Amino acid sequence: MGNAFKLAIKAIWINKTRSFLTTLGVIIGVGSVVLLTSIGTGLSAFVQEQFDALGANTVIVYPGDIFGEDGGFSQEAQLSALSNSKLKMSDVQELRRLREFLDIVVPMNTRQETLSYRGSSRKVSIVGTTHEFIIAKANILPETGRFFTKEESEGAKKVIVLGPTIKEDLFGNIDPIGKKMRVGSTTYRVIGVMEEAGGGGFGGPSFDTYAYIPIETSFKQFDNKTIIEIITKTKSTDNIPESIAAIEKTMLKKFKEDEFSVVEQSDILETIQEILGVLTLGLGGISSISLVVGGIGIMNIMLVSVTERTKEIGLRKALGATPNVIMLQFLIESALLSILGGTIGIIIALFGTWGLQSFFPAKVTLDAILLAFGVSTAVGLIFGVAPARRAAGLSPIEALRYE
Repeated sequence: MGNAFKLAIKAIWINKTRSFLTTLGVIIGVGSVVLLTSIGTGLSAFVQEQFDALGANTVIVYPGDIFGEDGGFSQEAQLSALSNSKLKMSDVQELRRLREFLDIVVPMNTRQETLSYRGSSRKVSIVGTTHEFIIAKANILPETGRFFTKEESEGAKKVIVLGPTIKEDLFGNIDPIGKKMRVGSTTYRVIGVMEEAGGGGFGGPSFDTYAYIPIETSFKQFDNKTIIEIITKTKSTDNIPESIAAIEKTMLKKFKEDEFSVVEQSDILETIQEILGVLTLGLGGISSISLVVGGIGIMNIMLVSVTERTKEIGLRKALGATPNVIMLQFLIESALLSILGGTIGIIIALFGTWGLQSFFPAKVTLDAILLAFGVSTAVGLIFGVAPARRAAGLSPIEALRYE
């Protein structure tokens, strides 16, 4: 066995350039598998963190029926429901009466509007909400300044809190706190800038591109009193079923069943995680195709190697080497090529993931590394069988006479 390893390493080293080119397919395959699965895993972990920050006792009321025919979340159904919302502040007030079940009830509406400051402008999503928004969304807090107060919210004051991306685009290095800016044609005073929060939900824009104003101010300026989402916090995780039942009973006094949806955040998380799981599996499957291509490359080169070393094989057999020894030598050589390619691919994927983390959630797991390494080794062994069998089956006399 030791001698077979030495001969395999020597054969690879003698043909360094060819060996490297042979392993390229495996390098690309393993690197792609690890990198793409790390993106899927990172997305899944990011979504989990976002939902954990909201708290397990979050229940959200949406307008319309946001579930598809199969019972899962339908983007088309959700967009249609939001655009045809019948929810009003009176519904929020009704839910606030459920003090036995709910701690807070936070309404939200959104509007696309242009923000401008000294010649710089940007069209953004403006969220109208109440002072309790930062309690409901505990992962979104002001980095500088503050959020608006209950008095400012109920008094329809013209104050605004900016997402960090908006602050950077419009103010650059200028401290915006206390500055006046335009929201459409109306002047607002900047009172805060939020921390970086990242994604605004699955498929949604980043929270960093939102601006926040009191909901009463939004109603007055935009003449639209529609609510697109009501976030509630139950007293505890133990009374979530009772809270949902109470919310549904209250809403059914005014709406039909298909005019609103009451969703526990775990339902949303489960659906999103299922989607991300399928996505990760698909990405891994697609990238693994290149591993097969790499394996075919190894098999081709090993067949060429058998042809080139026919005399060597014949001489070793004439000196007493058995077919199993010859077969083992070539299997070890093909496996080493594959392992070498897999190792390089994993290293490249680790650096690639590290570079992506500045822009995108990505997380390499030990399982992904072990799987990719195991698959690459298996590829080398599987695709090395045919060349090894061919080498082992050569007649020593014919091999010695081979030109």
